[in-house]
Amino acid sequence: MEETLIDKTREFVIERLKNSESGHDWLHIERVFQNALQLCQNIACDRTLVLITVLLHDLNDSKFNAGREDEILVEIKAFLQKNGLSKTRIEAVETIIQTMSFRHSFEAQTEKSIEFQIVQDADRLDAIGAVGIARAFSYGGYKGRLFYADDQASTQHQSSASYQNSKAATINHFYEKLLLLKDQMNTAQAKKLAENRHQFMLQFLAQFEAEKTGKA
Repeated sequence: MEETLIDKTREFVIERLKNSESGHDWLHIERVFQNALQLCQNIACDRTLVLITVLLHDLNDSKFNAGREDEILVEIKAFLQKNGLSKTRIEAVETIIQTMSFRHSFEAQTEKSIEFQIVQDADRLDAIGAVGIARAFSYGGYKGRLFYADDQASTQHQSSASYQNSKAATINHFYEKLLLLKDQMNTAQAKKLAENRHQFMLQFLAQFEAEKTGKA
């Protein structure tokens, strides 16, 4: 039953993400799914809950569904109920997908379940490193943002509203979010994986700055 539910959830998500922006499309979900599988290997957890939540985590993303988040959440819950997931596990899925994003890190956090930690780490790993760089510029292009703007200083956001309202150039996003994620990983394995990806971003930024200024 568990594997069947995962397969059905996969089909449910693929259909709904077929026209998504490339940084938040099915390929993103598949990468996060693989990250989650790796993180689950040595951690006692509800594996099925983790994988279902990973598959569903971006469907009601406010960046693309402003004003429809609650409607989509109702659809998700109805799908899970129809396919036999218990009320307790549905509530766990709901909690994770509603509060795991970076913008919620500015708010007071309740204790995270191990499943929450794994899903959040799996998603954040896909936001950094080589893929993270590609995703940042893909989303920046989607929003019509500059690669960089020397007259825009990076901001250390102190609130969700400040972060969400930022329209800064893509390079600023590295300093305002991506370079912060390494130290926000929850699990030991994710922290280890994040280190290499973090260093790659630092190398990229140094090379970017050198080429931008004609020093490379």
